Amino acid sequence: MKNLKHILLALLLFCGSQGFAQKHQTLTYFKNDTLSLDLDLFLPENSASADNLPLVIFVHGGGFSGGSRDGGQSFCKFMAQNGYAAATISYTLYMKNKKFSCDGILPEKIKAFNFGVNDLWLSTLFFIDNATTYHIDPAKIFIAGSSAGGETILHAAFWNQKLMAMYGKTLPEGFKYAGLISGAGAIMDLNLITRENKLPIFFFHGNGDVTVPYGTAAHHYCPVNSSGWLMLFGSYSIFNHLKSMKGMTHLYTYCGGGHEYSAELFNQNQAYILTFMNDVLKGKVYQKHTVFETGKKNHLSAAYNFCK
Repeated sequence: MKNLKHILLALLLFCGSQGFAQKHQTLTYFKNDTLSLDLDLFLPENSASADNLPLVIFVHGGGFSGGSRDGGQSFCKFMAQNGYAAATISYTLYMKNKKFSCDGILPEKIKAFNFGVNDLWLSTLFFIDNATTYHIDPAKIFIAGSSAGGETILHAAFWNQKLMAMYGKTLPEGFKYAGLISGAGAIMDLNLITRENKLPIFFFHGNGDVTVPYGTAAHHYCPVNSSGWLMLFGSYSIFNHLKSMKGMTHLYTYCGGGHEYSAELFNQNQAYILTFMNDVLKGKVYQKHTVFETGKKNHLSAAYNFCK
């Protein structure tokens, strides 16, 4: 009986330390004759009586061919328990049954990015249009993603919507995301990010990643004569670009870590992300680089002198 009391006390203390309770619902954010896209929304239990909430939309990884929105539930629950609205979305997996590596077809790879980006824009528009219903502040919408999801959010933030829109729908004129959280993401053109449109970005990435480059390199480090050759600017390159423009940014580097770290902070130690997002909402601006030693090393990570 004494042990049972200790267990119950521990559970109460744990639950009390989680901040807000959270509630969950599944919603369809877009539907037409051929496509239906859903999301799971997590809200603080008392959201109906609270001020309008900041929102984070999560995009899962999987090479645009696999994965599911379930992969973002742990992160979204944590954010809802800490006062945010949080949604994890399904999106078009255009590369399913297609090749996405060096032997793929470049225009198809770019089209996969475009489908993901447009679906993310549609989910964002859903929340803007229904901000009153879900108590969302449209000026405080963050986007987050791992691997393919990281690539999706970076292009969603900086691509020209009018040029890349697929469904005849665009976000309101002048809309900007509040910030981005990218796990092992990359962008095709660093010049898309300018002093005028820069946004707060939190990155985490292993500098031994052979799939999505940590610095600047071809996707999968493909040889230049590959049919699927695609140059990408990874976390370290974007971080330094933002740093040169005095942008708000924080990079977490996993020394020697590979692509297995692409969802690391979404699945555990989410408080690092929460701190950054809270700092953005407080108007803080800094450029930080935090290094984690993993005990791993390869030829890619060896190029960086800040790793042991």
